Amino acid sequence: MSFSKCCIQGFSWQGTPTGRTGQLSNNDVYITGDNADVAILFIADLFGWTFPNVRLLADHYAREVGATVFVPDFFGGEVLDFDLVAAEKFDQIDLPGFIGRNGREQREPEIFDCARALKQDLGYKKVGAVGYCYGGWASFRLGAKEHASAPLVDCIAVGHPSLLTKKDIDEVAVPVQMLAPEIDQAYPVELKLHTFETLQRLGVPFDYQHFPGVVHACFIRGDENKPGERAAMERGKNAVVGWFRQLLKDA
Repeated sequence: MSFSKCCIQGFSWQGTPTGRTGQLSNNDVYITGDNADVAILFIADLFGWTFPNVRLLADHYAREVGATVFVPDFFGGEVLDFDLVAAEKFDQIDLPGFIGRNGREQREPEIFDCARALKQDLGYKKVGAVGYCYGGWASFRLGAKEHASAPLVDCIAVGHPSLLTKKDIDEVAVPVQMLAPEIDQAYPVELKLHTFETLQRLGVPFDYQHFPGVVHACFIRGDENKPGERAAMERGKNAVVGWFRQLLKDA
């Protein structure tokens, strides 16, 4: 599934992130939280690791799960101009070029390296991955059965994924939480049904949550001034927090 304009629409939230920047593997990274045993790898949407909404959400996860959250730069320093998006000047955004430079094949190795570093180099005992839009396919790949002998992550949470394939879903081997907006060109009904049916067949623990009346990007770039979108944002955040507390802290 390719990207569409829905992947770069949305709103910027108020607030000041409280974390710090550093390095993870060979990538710049935003780090928030101080738990030495439990980590969350947050794979951002197309606006990347510097987008305030992503960092604010990472801060929530760190506080409410009780984990250290890492948000790496997986776009080689590139940043989409949110001001152009806010002004709806989509013709001035080279989305195909951006995706061409930051596609699955280009970025998967470093995503794996960052996840591997959390356990092997930094000594975290439990690691979860959360991904929105672009980060959705990557989270499934981190939880794939090919890593069964040395799991990169212990569970994943995914919201409104892009570039996700049926093969990604077929090969997942860790517990999965899926947050699915009703209206989503990047995650259509056919793929939603495949997700639900396949996770049951695979027998992995899963939590599939349907969000009626909201659209792609609602969990990262929803309008906090719209009651329906704000409710979805809050429900989505709380769902991920509860999932990680259960799978990473209480297991």
